[in-house]
Amino acid sequence: MELSKRQQKIIEIVKEKGPITGELIAEHLNLTRATLRPDLAILTMSGFLEARPRVGYYYAGKTRDQLFAQRIRQMKVKDYKAVPVVMTEEASVYEAICNMFLEDVGTLYIVREGAILSGVCSRKDLLKSSMGKQDLNAVPVSVVMTRMPNIVTCFPEESLFDAASKIIQYQVDSLPVVKPAEKDSDQLEVVGRITKTTITKAFVELGEGRETV
Repeated sequence: MELSKRQQKIIEIVKEKGPITGELIAEHLNLTRATLRPDLAILTMSGFLEARPRVGYYYAGKTRDQLFAQRIRQMKVKDYKAVPVVMTEEASVYEAICNMFLEDVGTLYIVREGAILSGVCSRKDLLKSSMGKQDLNAVPVSVVMTRMPNIVTCFPEESLFDAASKIIQYQVDSLPVVKPAEKDSDQLEVVGRITKTTITKAFVELGEGRETV
């Protein structure tokens, strides 16, 4: 975020005099406490300053890069996840190909009853299966998918940073967002998806000073 000249001056005062009360900061700037209140709130919420009751404001000691990194790590998967595109194990490879292009996604999540994750089918999986003379309508998607537990997932409470790290580390297009199933906590229920596009959009909006929820 870009700081105003007054906000930069407030930081300088707090660095030099802190901990310092809002009233004393106002005196240094020849302004009223009410005039400074919005600036102090912005600087505190942004992480530049911290405040303690009956003590005052003090400098948090973090650079802009550190604050930016901290903000990214605070972004939760649950706030950015998109609707998952799912199919059942019984669906054919032909149906999977059609669904993938109609939904314009790079990965399909294969589920059993109750949205329980059983596999993942990528563009590469479908391309391999389409080579040859087999009838794609007769081949179930369960034959070509990657099965559990060989699937990289993420949970709603994980940070978007951790999800992005997994996408890079495992070189996948997306991650199914899952939670333990109510009837069997060893099973994972699909509740969303995180994609490269999702992360890019969140990153751009963060740079613009907006939040996506």
